[in-house]
Amino acid sequence: MSALKIIVTVIYCIVAIAFTASVLMQEGKSAGLGAIGGMAESYWGKNKGRSMEGKLERFTLIGAIIFFVGAILLNMNF
Repeated sequence: MSALKIIVTVIYCIVAIAFTASVLMQEGKSAGLGAIGGMAESYWGKNKGRSMEGKLERFTLIGAIIFFVGAILLNMNF
């Protein structure tokens, strides 16, 4: 096993753990049903991107992309 493959494997494991933790830390989407009753224009709805939940969603998306790219890299023969 080459040094590059070992480094990619270690990074892949760290990303996998962080990705799993970010998914588990997110709240359920059932709270978003308030939009039906007209509660979509609340302060929380307008500033969701700057909230902790918005940051977790962004981190989860980036983590998923890195996770899948890492899976492809680990299956390559280098």
